[in-house]
Amino acid sequence: MRNYDLEFLKHFSMVIGFLMLVTLGLIGGALYLHGSLPPEVSPVAAKQTEARIAPAGAVYAGATGAAAQAAAQAAALAAASAQQAYGGTLDGGVIYQNLCGACHTNGVGKAPTLTAAGFGARAAKGKETLYKHAIEGFTGPDGGVMPPKGGNPGLTEEQIHATVDWMLANVK
Repeated sequence: MRNYDLEFLKHFSMVIGFLMLVTLGLIGGALYLHGSLPPEVSPVAAKQTEARIAPAGAVYAGATGAAAQAAAQAAALAAASAQQAYGGTLDGGVIYQNLCGACHTNGVGKAPTLTAAGFGARAAKGKETLYKHAIEGFTGPDGGVMPPKGGNPGLTEEQIHATVDWMLANVK
């Protein structure tokens, strides 16, 4: 080998070594930047996380807490009354088919079915008692459970009265 060939190899090796150092420097800089920038969070994932970690309740203490609790209860009642169930219909048959029939057709939760045996003893207590139990809810001595307003807080008292009347009229 001649001297100028050795000189070329020497310079070529130095250029390759320099380029390798530059490449390693760029890789290190990219890793540093990647680690220091926060990852982008999907808006959908952020909303799901917020919903998952939202507080289940609130603490009300003292006079300020009592006022906040009263305001929260008033807001909940306003929201419930603003939603009229089933378009505000007073057709007891429609409400029964959409809500009450789920339990009273098959006797789920020991609910009385629309038969003389099922409703006989309850009808003897009078309509006012049936209205009260339908509005406020009721747990019977046999373990039967009637949730308040059948589980739909959007029902008005008039709708409940119409539904109870419809059920009593359709007892077989």
